[in-house]
Amino acid sequence: MTTLAPAAPAAQPVTRARFVMAVVALATGGFAIGTTEFVTMGLLPQIAGGIGVTIPQAGHLISAYALGVVVGAPTLAALGARLPRRALLVWLMVAYAVLNLLSAAVSHYGLLAFVRFLDGLPHGAYFGVSALVASSMVSPDRRGRALALVMMGIPVANLAGVPAATLLGQAYGWRAAYVAVGLVSVLTVVMILLFVPSTPGDATATGRRELAALRHPQLWYAVGAGAIGFGGLFALVSYIAPITTDVGGLPESAVAVFLLVLGAGMVVGNVVAGRLVDWSVEKSLRGAAVGLALALVLYFVLAPTGWWAVLAGFLVTVIGSVLALGFMARLMDAAEHAQTLGAAMSHASLNIGNALGAWLGGLVIAAGYGLRAPLVVGAALALAGLGVLVVARRAHLLED
Repeated sequence: MTTLAPAAPAAQPVTRARFVMAVVALATGGFAIGTTEFVTMGLLPQIAGGIGVTIPQAGHLISAYALGVVVGAPTLAALGARLPRRALLVWLMVAYAVLNLLSAAVSHYGLLAFVRFLDGLPHGAYFGVSALVASSMVSPDRRGRALALVMMGIPVANLAGVPAATLLGQAYGWRAAYVAVGLVSVLTVVMILLFVPSTPGDATATGRRELAALRHPQLWYAVGAGAIGFGGLFALVSYIAPITTDVGGLPESAVAVFLLVLGAGMVVGNVVAGRLVDWSVEKSLRGAAVGLALALVLYFVLAPTGWWAVLAGFLVTVIGSVLALGFMARLMDAAEHAQTLGAAMSHASLNIGNALGAWLGGLVIAAGYGLRAPLVVGAALALAGLGVLVVARRAHLLED
């Protein structure tokens, strides 16, 4: 397809120790973002009960957050391209802290949905800028592994943050989970100021030039493939709580265990993904799309067996992590000189998938097809995403 674009030169020499601490700081922000994004799914029944709506209606809060990511990613990436990157990261996390604390204070369903939308706005831009900062500190042939380290905050959030926040929400009310995320966001601001090197923005960038990257057909192919294909993962994760308890017949406490295993799969998948992306973005994406469909079918088969289903869940998130990192690299390449926009758009794409998977999953449940039906929808979405990749490949060959 396309080759990996070279990383921007570092603004200043970076020692290995400074690189490690900078990546930890950036990943802590990813940890906060990943926790608030996924904990809503683990606490869906509690949130629905707390604000007096049905589970499918509460599922729309997931879609509202995802829509915020879709809107905020290109907008904030374009507007912030000229700004010093460390300062931009700080302000994005300040906004994240405030909006999570507001989420904990709201009781009205419509207002909560609006706050969740606002909370999604900084998501894509934060990861886009973090990706550029991390890749600027390594050689081009190690870009995939640098991106994987920055993205590690999300799988660690699913391994530790989401299960802990879920248990916290079950014990003290769902609002406590959002308060905890707000506090981690404040910690991230401090760490970024202490450890992330001062990195200038792109002095030649303009909003018009950044947004001009949206004219590239391959960028939209990548957005479409990511949105559709990654929707398969969220068709499962959005409804993991009722599938575990109502289909699997397990107690409510088992939901945190399932989320823990899903997080472990993301950690393993993220490590594997970094090396696979450095090897071949195209082959990694195609293989992961097929693998995700098969893993979701396996989950459909194992869901009624209770604890056995956790094995399929582990596979789903291992493979899904390869898709996520692959699409980030693919979009950065497709955006060419507007790499901030490309990296941010990868999260817009994946969160369209988030909204799509949650929405379609809610539709089939509401239509009476049962709580396992989203798994079938997810497998179909993964294969449809593969179809978009095939079309993109053919279009690229014709362009050449």
